[in-house]
Amino acid sequence: MVQAKLLGVALGALVIGSHPGPKSYYLALGDSIAYGMQPSTAALPPAKAHGYVDLVADRLRKLAPKIQVVNYGCPGESTKTFTAGGCPWLAEGRKLHAPFRGNQLAATLAFIRAHPGQVSPITITLGGNDINDVADACKGNLTCIKARAPAAIRQFSKRLSGALKPIRSAAPQAEIVLTGLYNFNADDLRHTDPIFQSLNGTIANVARRHGAHYANLFAAFNPQGSVARERARICAYTSICGAVADPHPTDAGYREITDAVWKAARY
Repeated sequence: MVQAKLLGVALGALVIGSHPGPKSYYLALGDSIAYGMQPSTAALPPAKAHGYVDLVADRLRKLAPKIQVVNYGCPGESTKTFTAGGCPWLAEGRKLHAPFRGNQLAATLAFIRAHPGQVSPITITLGGNDINDVADACKGNLTCIKARAPAAIRQFSKRLSGALKPIRSAAPQAEIVLTGLYNFNADDLRHTDPIFQSLNGTIANVARRHGAHYANLFAAFNPQGSVARERARICAYTSICGAVADPHPTDAGYREITDAVWKAARY
């Protein structure tokens, strides 16, 4: 299981436009946030892990009662493993909501091509685990992280765009939402917020270039203006301030992600 690090969380999104509404399948892609990870469910079967994907699906069923959910979310997934394979969760022999072999991108494209015109929306939550590489290389040193972050973000942008392009090509009419990231580093928000703001700007730009939508999680999890208020919010919406110091969302946090995704989708 991927451990919480200074910069290691990623989060999701849906697309908009003049769309007729959800189709037959809701396809959820990404990392542990898409999977629905929480400290209390980490060691339990996937069916016990409930996150924003389940809550979005509940709302979608009010518009399309028969819609089915396919959740490929793999804890530990990054844009690197998304395209090359090797998600840590699978490498450990763990199970997923929807099993796949190889890499998540190939599984996604195969599913879309097997169900032409039937897949929408698609949510994608990636990014936090990519930044873990920077934290690892710098051994948590903030000065080092700040120095290396710009180049790492540029490479992340290329990988994310490279993953999104074939998905958009395979599903030209689908609503696709990319979720942004929140900063869970509750003890040093002032110095680390700018890194996440830069990452979120990159995710939003990639989404826009490929006709997708960006779900802004940072606004809800990291309200600006008061560090005390921001810390209280991140402590309420994640488990980072608890005994386990886990960055994954609480139930309240997943509800906020759901609201951000739904707002982005404009259903």
